[in-house]
This record gives sequence, structure tokens and C-alpha cells, in this order.
Amino acid sequence: MAAYVLDGDSLSISKLAEIVYRKAPIALAPRARKSMAASRKLVEDWLRDGETIYGVTTGFGEFSSVRISAADIQRLQENLIVSHSAGAGDPLPRDIVRAMMVLRVNALAKGYSGITLPTVDLLVKMVNRNIIPVIPSQGSVGSSGDLVQLAHLVLAMMGRGRVWSNGGRSEVRGRGVDSSIALRKNNLKPVSLTAKEGIALINGTQMMTAYAGLAVQKANQLCAIADIAGALSVEALRGSDTPFDERIHKLRPYKGQLTVAGNLRKMMQGSEIRESHRYNDPRVQDAYSLRCIPQVHGASRDAIDYVYDKVSIEINSATDNPLIFPKDRAHLEGGNFHGQPIALAMDFLAIALSELANISERRIERLVNGSLSGLPRFLTANGGLNSGLMIAQYTAASIVSENKVLCHPASVDSIPTSANQEDHNSMGSIGAQKAWRVLKNAQTVLAIELLCACQALDFTRELNGGKPMKAGDGSEAVYQFIRKRVKHLDEDRVLYDDIQKSLGMVEDGSVLETVRSLKIG
Repeated sequence: MAAYVLDGDSLSISKLAEIVYRKAPIALAPRARKSMAASRKLVEDWLRDGETIYGVTTGFGEFSSVRISAADIQRLQENLIVSHSAGAGDPLPRDIVRAMMVLRVNALAKGYSGITLPTVDLLVKMVNRNIIPVIPSQGSVGSSGDLVQLAHLVLAMMGRGRVWSNGGRSEVRGRGVDSSIALRKNNLKPVSLTAKEGIALINGTQMMTAYAGLAVQKANQLCAIADIAGALSVEALRGSDTPFDERIHKLRPYKGQLTVAGNLRKMMQGSEIRESHRYNDPRVQDAYSLRCIPQVHGASRDAIDYVYDKVSIEINSATDNPLIFPKDRAHLEGGNFHGQPIALAMDFLAIALSELANISERRIERLVNGSLSGLPRFLTANGGLNSGLMIAQYTAASIVSENKVLCHPASVDSIPTSANQEDHNSMGSIGAQKAWRVLKNAQTVLAIELLCACQALDFTRELNGGKPMKAGDGSEAVYQFIRKRVKHLDEDRVLYDDIQKSLGMVEDGSVLETVRSLKIG
């Protein structure tokens, strides 16, 4: 597999996801190496001349006024990593850590950090050999960057932390292995940090941005799956396609709304179910959860597009401090490590995804409620003896309620740190982890809707009393795809298994692949 070349400027969210999930190798671009070498040379010139540089010849945070002697500069960088490795909580998911490592390499590749090439090369080799640091999930306040998590990453580079590598008893037990052992097995030497390197490695937003990049990539896919699930529910409930008429949406031309309406029309095109009640239906219009799918799904799409744009900027940004400008022979102390742009974006992403789940749960309720659907109660032919899909709606309701709690914004909070030197913090790391949880929850709710919609379609297709009616082109394709993997619920069985099968089709995107020819976007 060809290596993805990182230059600090051209990494995309989709490329990041491919590197992480396909475990693709990475490499540094030649021009990145040149830029990094130039900034490193300048740091060494300043050290020789006795220049005062924050975090290089001074202490950190509140200790920025403390001058460090030349003899202690290397120890300063090592102490920084050891002291900041103060995390707590469960380990971060390995995919998130892998994304962190890639993003850290890409930020350093811009050439404004003053780090040495061998140090970055070690990080690249660790990615390529699947040596993934064990990093605790708690401890970042999201302003001087994700200091704690990045410190644990560097600790592993120093041979003093723990890593996930290639199996073994301790990994099976969930503890990882000593990084020194994993490095030695891979013929790699632990890094010995020199001036500027510790602070260059841990000042940055790479943990929150790793969550953000992978989450927004999955969120884009989930938007299309939400439209698919919504179309199946509309058909199963014998809803109208009139609310999806393009003429309506051109009068309120939000991009997301227009896209969703178009997706629903594609999904329902050629529907025999729709035609069966087009002219003899006493209902004037459908409930909001059906009729307003374009408006609700569309608003979430537009919000996710906003997040995508912000994350695309962040993954190609220099976020440490101080930054080195070789052409100007300057070091500038600033605040690019502050996570506010990602903090706000992650809170917004959580809200947008939560709304996809909210309206999905309302459609689930309409599907299983016989008084609303006109179908067998809880979608079982022998109700009473069987409970059918009754409790599937409970599960969706509980998850949606959890999302509402998780959607309290993290970015509105700030607790000062470092003796009030760092007196405004973004809490973006908390927002990012919450958004990830909301994403997973939304995937599950939509998986439940797909199950319920297919079960309802089993009954709706038979309502003409003769030949089973087909759903629309897209709806029928998805229905047949799911039915090959999850059979009709004739009598009660363990629904957890069905939900997991459906969730797998949502997570891997296979349910979306069934309608690729329709260009559901």
C-alpha cells in the first residue's frame, strides 16, 4: 500500500479516515523535511546565542519567568513530559490515538515547531508499525492544547509509557505493553528530547481534532443513512411524497434541505405503495416527523457542513507555541493551541446528530404504535403473546434522552489553570468526546428505525390483498438488503442481536452502498 505523504497543508478529513481505518502507512513530504530542518537550525542558533524563548529556556505556564540554564535544557523537556503525563480514566480508542499521531505529524510537518527530524521520524515509524500509545481519556481542558493526552503519547516515544502493539497476554488483559519493549522489538530507539521538542509535541489540539475528524466523517455518512431510514418509514406508514416536491424547497433554499428532499424523492420514485393511496387517502397531511424530514435533516446537514469546514482548517494548522518563523528569524508566543474553534464545532456537531436521532425516535414510535400507523400493534401479528418491537422503541427513547444530557455544551464552561496564567479554557476535549458518544448513539437509533421500518413494510406491502406492493426504487433496494440479513419477526426473539446486525450495516455504510446508483448524498 502506498504511503500517504504528509506536508502539513493538504491532509483531508477523508484521507485521515483512510489512514486510520485502513492502517495505511504515512511519510513526510520532502518539502516538509526542508521546512522542519530550517526551523530547527534557527532554534539551535538561538540556543547558542542565549536567546530567551518560552518553554525552551524558560519554565512553563506560571513558571514562564523562570530562566533555565543551558545544562538543564534537555532535562526541562523530559520533565515536561513526565509531569504532564497525569491523565485519568479509561484509555482512548485506538483509532482516535492513531488519528492523533497522524495529526501531530502533519502539524509538525508545517515546519513552524523547531523539532528535530529524528523525533518526527520515530512518530512516523510508530504509526506505520502500529505501535499505538495507551492514553488515558481524561485530563485535557482544551486550551494549551490537549497537554495531558499528548504528553502520554510522547511518554511512549520516550520508552516510558505503555502501548498497544501486536497482541500478547498483557494486551489481551487490556493493559498494553511497555513501550520500551515494543520499540525494541521493532528495532526502534526511544527518543531523547532536546530543546523545544517536548513543548512542540504536546502543545496542540490533536486529541479533540482526532475525535472531530473521525466523527464528522461518520456524521456525513449518517446524514445519508438518516434520509434512507426516513424514506423507509414514510413508505411503511403510507405517507405522502408531496412534502418533498422540489418546488417547496426552492422557496426556502437551504442546501441541506434541498439535498434531503431530493434524496427522499429518489428513494420513493416508482413506489407502488405510494401510488396505492395517492388519490383515495382521507389524510390531508402527515405528522411533522414525516413531513418535515427535509427541514430537520437538512438543518443538521448544514450544521455538519459547518463543522466539516472548521475541522478541515484545524487538521492543517500549526497549533503549538511558540511558533518559529525561519524566514523572519522570529519566534512568536501566541495561542494557536486554544481549542475554542473545535470546542464550539463539537458542541454543534453533538446537537446536529442528536436531532437526527430525536426525529428518528418519533418515527419509530409512529411505526410501532398501531393507533397511529394502522398496522398491527408493535408490529407483531400475534400481539399479547408476543411483544414484537415494543421495547425497541424503549431503547431508542432511552438513547435519545441520554443524548439530550450529552448535548449540554462543554464550550460554555471554563475553569482557570496554572495559577490563573491560563485563565480561559475551551473544554474542547470534553465536547469532542461527548460528540463522539452522541454519534454512536445516533447510529444505534437509526439502526433501530431501519429494523422497525422493514418490519412495518412487511405488513404494508400486503395491504392491497393481492400481489405484494413494492416500495420505491431506493426503499425497495434497502428493504431487500436488510431482509437478507435480518429476517421478519414472526415471534419474539432476542432483539439485541437484530439491533447489532442493523447497527453493523449503519457503521460500515453497507446500507448506503445499496443505493449508490441513486447518488443518495
